[in-house]
Amino acid sequence: MKELLWLAPFGSILALLFSVFIVIWILKKDEGTEKMQDIARAVREGAGAYLKRQYLTVSLFFLSVFVLLIFMAKAGYIEIFVPFAFLSGGFFSGLAGFIGMKIATQSSSRTTQAARSSLNSALKIAFFSGSVMGLTVVGLGLLDLSIWYYILDFYYRDMEIAKRIFNITSTMLTFGLGASSMALFARVGGGIYTKAADVGADLVGKVEAGIPEDDPRNPAVIADNVGDNVGDVAGMGADLYESYVGSIVATMALAVAAGLGISGVTLPMTLAALGVIASIIGILTVRSREKSNQAALLWALRRSTFISAALIITMGYFLVTRILGLSHIGVYYSIITGLLAGIAIGLSTELHTSHRYRPTRSVARAALTGPATVVISGLSVGMYSTLIPIMTVAVAILLSFYYSGGFANFNLGLYGVGISAVGMLSTLGITLATDAYGPVADNAGGIAQMAGLPPEVRERTDALDALGNTTAATGKGFAIGSAALTALALIAAYKDQLESLGAHLNLSLLNPKIITGLFIGGMLPFLFAALTMRSVGNAASKIVVEVRRQFREILGIMEGKSKPDYARCVKIVTLASQKQMILPAAIALLSPILVGIIFGLEANIGLLIASLVSGFVLAVMLSNSGASWDNAKKYIEEGNLGGKGSDSHKASVVGDTVGDPCKDTAGPSINILIKIMSMASIVFAAFVVSKTLLP
Repeated sequence: MKELLWLAPFGSILALLFSVFIVIWILKKDEGTEKMQDIARAVREGAGAYLKRQYLTVSLFFLSVFVLLIFMAKAGYIEIFVPFAFLSGGFFSGLAGFIGMKIATQSSSRTTQAARSSLNSALKIAFFSGSVMGLTVVGLGLLDLSIWYYILDFYYRDMEIAKRIFNITSTMLTFGLGASSMALFARVGGGIYTKAADVGADLVGKVEAGIPEDDPRNPAVIADNVGDNVGDVAGMGADLYESYVGSIVATMALAVAAGLGISGVTLPMTLAALGVIASIIGILTVRSREKSNQAALLWALRRSTFISAALIITMGYFLVTRILGLSHIGVYYSIITGLLAGIAIGLSTELHTSHRYRPTRSVARAALTGPATVVISGLSVGMYSTLIPIMTVAVAILLSFYYSGGFANFNLGLYGVGISAVGMLSTLGITLATDAYGPVADNAGGIAQMAGLPPEVRERTDALDALGNTTAATGKGFAIGSAALTALALIAAYKDQLESLGAHLNLSLLNPKIITGLFIGGMLPFLFAALTMRSVGNAASKIVVEVRRQFREILGIMEGKSKPDYARCVKIVTLASQKQMILPAAIALLSPILVGIIFGLEANIGLLIASLVSGFVLAVMLSNSGASWDNAKKYIEEGNLGGKGSDSHKASVVGDTVGDPCKDTAGPSINILIKIMSMASIVFAAFVVSKTLLP
């Protein structure tokens, strides 16, 4: 079956070539008036300045860790390939986010210009822009996997097949640390940036000054538009890149213990390659009618994801039977289980966050009695919304374990759980496109407002923006669900690695070391969320002070006679976000190493399991509460319950402001936390085994 591995580099090249085709198509589109181009250029420059600063910080971190890993390799704790795999994982993850963000900032004004003629034209440009992010992530991820597989397969060519596969997969597991580290900085730093700018702009502009959202008189408006791109495009891309490659390499590593040999290694990589083909076909089916409402627009995107999923279900059968044979047909059912679980989580998230449904409308109605009831109602919706995703993932784990034969062969069951995560992420090319399209539509609306375009243009961009809020929420739900399955596969791979190092593990729940790890791990997501939300508050306060200063000192801003100093706000929030992300990042990276050394290996396994469980629940709650508050505000702004400027609208703005750091900073960042702790545990396993203080 090894000959089928050529599908992985083929899928990579196909995804990247199709991305190039889309980019050329987008760049040929009209960018609009001179004023529209000036606004878009300011956003591009701000986003570029942020990434330049972030990559400088990240480069110093990667250089330090690379040197540390070189010393560990020389000491015999890791293979010499690991430091270089770490760099490549970080590089490709960062590159995917960079490309996606560059195209997003190039597409916003073109989307606005297209909206001057038709809704369908604007939808296509915005969505195709998002598809560049999706296809770049899967293309570069498969490229990184393919390069390392063939390098290591050649290096270990003289080894017996089982030993060779073990060495290849255990080494490939470690480059996920590079991808995880880049995702951590991109997600946390980008999340702090986007919400600090957004909250600061809203508190002074909308609440205090009473000017509309995206008003050019607001000094923080450009920083707000920049934040949409660095957080929801570059950050989300790096996040899901890490889940994508992490699920594949963890499943490949589990194939050895499952007794599937090279066939078990081949399946996840070839399944991902088929996902590229399915995603491209789905992307090409996106279209809408001119007078489409939000339900019709949502169906236009959902139809494409259903088509991609149906193609995976069809092609997956032939792939599994060709590689593993009919005797392992249960693995195919595990793939379907993961795929359907991802769809179910997305639909559940939509149910609880779209203002088309009762939960978010109840939050909007709560605004009639003031901001306090809005906050209480939004928290309730977020907590209640955890039921379906948690049950879905729980059932998916059990079914994928059962279908693959886990009750007869435990290790084969773990492989089934891993392959279900790959199944969930197999259509990532189009799933991520539906998420990354949102910031483009949001920026397009801002450009329409700032450029003073006719009301029908803003009406079309608002329709796309409202849809973007829903798809962004479902995208975050999908990211959280996939992170849970990926992290579980990584924990299983970590356990296998510890046992291969000769560690004797007592995994009884009554083991005090396990209980110690469970308590610490259960607490860590809350600590991490607290630090990221506090960081947003600290950075936003700097923006509030600066916007107030400019309103006070720059004469003529409110009359439109003077131009605000946009660059000053961009600089302030860039520096603040970079500084504020250091402590959360350090906790995520160091906590599993320190717990393993101080409290023992079993404590570290307990830590990983508890942080996975509590982090999953907390991430869903925060993300869905925030999205519900946001869409409740938009429901009122559409003319319901008093409309814009009413007391209920002002109350909903407070709820939206509270929800911003929940849904765009703390909630999504927890995805990275639960994955990077597992990845750090794997990379430093041999070191921790030799240094642990408790036997």
